[in-house]
Amino acid sequence: MSTIRFGLIGLGMMGREFASAVARWPHLTDVGLRPEITGICSRRMSPEQENWYRAIAPSIKIATPDYRELVEHPEIDAVYVAVPHHLHAEVFSAAIRAGKHLLGEKPFGIDETANAEILQAIDRRPEAVVRCASQFAFLPGAQRIAAMLEADAFGHIFEAETGFLHCSDLNPEKPINWKRRVETNGEYGVLGDLGMHTLPIPLRAGWRLHSVRAVLANIVRERPDTHGVQHVCDTWDNATLLCEAAAGPAHGLTSAERFPLTIRAHRISPGEMNSWYIKVFGTRASATFSTKDINRLWLLEHRRGAEQAWRQIDLGYDTVFPTISAPTFEFGFSDALLQMWAAFVDELDRGTPRSRFAGCLTPEETAIGHRLFTAALQSHAERSVVPVAL
Repeated sequence: MSTIRFGLIGLGMMGREFASAVARWPHLTDVGLRPEITGICSRRMSPEQENWYRAIAPSIKIATPDYRELVEHPEIDAVYVAVPHHLHAEVFSAAIRAGKHLLGEKPFGIDETANAEILQAIDRRPEAVVRCASQFAFLPGAQRIAAMLEADAFGHIFEAETGFLHCSDLNPEKPINWKRRVETNGEYGVLGDLGMHTLPIPLRAGWRLHSVRAVLANIVRERPDTHGVQHVCDTWDNATLLCEAAAGPAHGLTSAERFPLTIRAHRISPGEMNSWYIKVFGTRASATFSTKDINRLWLLEHRRGAEQAWRQIDLGYDTVFPTISAPTFEFGFSDALLQMWAAFVDELDRGTPRSRFAGCLTPEETAIGHRLFTAALQSHAERSVVPVAL
């Protein structure tokens, strides 16, 4: 199997997940390229951190605090970048200018201007494959709903909802971090952190967003640092967006047949650990899926004259990219991450995603997200419905 040499910029939680996924690569059975970590980078790399990565990836040839040195290294073909949002435009653009393929973390820029800067860098290096990380579309339940959308199994869609919910920030004593500061996370607040994860299925389904009414909440306004000193927490904790959407010409809908799409991105949602979900309601069928019950899909098929009843479908290990796991095994978050990175590497190998819902978010799709989030900020500030025409 051929290898592609990766540099890793950002060695925190997601960097460790990437290294773990590379170590698990033999779990996949039908991807023609294998990633190999040849470089790691962090501005504050500790000896313990470097040793952990070197133990996982003996192929590492460069360990540096300077991302410029890493992206210019001749033995690196692609980079995975997981750094705070205010660094996205700088680091992503440098990697692209150096001719590296890039999988970058959401939201692909701290704001719309930064996102545009990244897209301009891509325009100058069109040979680079550049994608945004979001793993939830690769969950078996999400893929089952995606397949129903592709087959037009729902009929006329009259309402949908998607969201990503946390609860850990309910604790006001949780120490402040970069995601709770505007200067590093951005004005989007929780939308910059979680919002992009809600969009892959709606965007790939071809839904067009026409307007948004957003309500944002900053619930915990101060948090302590690790020394107990209180700091202003100036980002939005929760965001609820009511969008007017349409399924597009592929479904034969007119502008009069729009439907409400609710998007929720909440850091403070009591009882939720790390829950991503999607609900689609149509005239022929309805389906709901949540990671709270990660191996189960709820499906209701509407038959004329029949009693309506939701049925449960156990999903098993049904994945886009085949693995050694038996279909009866249960799927988890680390499996979704492996599928996401497989999608990126597979696209590098084949030149195109395997199917409509089998690829990572494109830069153009992140630009749609940025326009939506910018409109959401305006909507909340003005207490108004804002047209978005996406």
